[in-house]
Amino acid sequence: MTTPLIVPAALDGERVDRAVALVTGRSRSVVAALIAAGGVRLAGRPVTSRHARVAAGESLEVGAELVEDESRLSPAPPGSVPFAVVWEDADLIVIDKPAGVVVHPGAGHRTGTLAAGLVARFPDLVQAAEEGAGSPWRPGIVHRLDKDTSGLLVVARNPVAWRALAAQLSARTMGRIYTALVLGRLVADEGTIDAPIGRSTRDRTRMVVTVDGRAARTRYRVLARYAEPKGATLAEVTLESGRTHQIRVHLAAIGHPVAGDSRYGGGLAPKVRAETGLQRPFLHAGKLRLIHPRTGETCEWEAPLPADLVEVLARLT
Repeated sequence: MTTPLIVPAALDGERVDRAVALVTGRSRSVVAALIAAGGVRLAGRPVTSRHARVAAGESLEVGAELVEDESRLSPAPPGSVPFAVVWEDADLIVIDKPAGVVVHPGAGHRTGTLAAGLVARFPDLVQAAEEGAGSPWRPGIVHRLDKDTSGLLVVARNPVAWRALAAQLSARTMGRIYTALVLGRLVADEGTIDAPIGRSTRDRTRMVVTVDGRAARTRYRVLARYAEPKGATLAEVTLESGRTHQIRVHLAAIGHPVAGDSRYGGGLAPKVRAETGLQRPFLHAGKLRLIHPRTGETCEWEAPLPADLVEVLARLT
């Protein structure tokens, strides 16, 4: 068995086969075979069903034969992975991630990840992961951003900080605030979307609002409304839970998908690109608030909209 990792809040409630697939980058069929052979332990006990659910804070052990060729994350060549360091101290690193960068290795994304870039710049993350701050493939990483979402992300530099941040995510006390441009006119100046989210039964890579899903809440506040060349609303969006694709799914569910999000209805047709200049979903994690794990103080950081999104807003009236 590999060194146990602690299930992060982002995977709370997921099926164990999906959780293992995500942390190892292997297919569900390979993971299922390992589970059947007794090669996965959850909270110290062998997993007997791939349908079992993991909980944040539980230990997860995976057979070494599944991950032996990836026991360590290879650092990326210096400067090859773009990201900006907004803050760093002995416990935390706050990153401003550009769009187009995958956070950690997974199926189809073995190299060039933010994790590899972080290890190259902060080698101490490797040792921290071995001691319990995440996993070898996600050293210090507590939460993630989608590849095409830009903005702030916090990384823990030691196990104590990692556990403290994971607990804040689980307790919903970490503030993660996004700026989103959505299609159409949001009538109310502010509102809350409270709807459970689960995985689509038709396409397992998509998330949907479903009565069988996990509780999810998203708050929004309108910042500006536009009429030309396309009706749209700029909003500040706050996560009160951390489900996969939560903002995109919730906004699409109320008829206002994130502009540029072709997966959930925001469209990236040539006409839309020409009218708005959008090349990706208009979603930016612009504010991050948390309790410092060592000092207990409330810390806040902001990252301005990147140039590509500023240019989009300049075209709207």
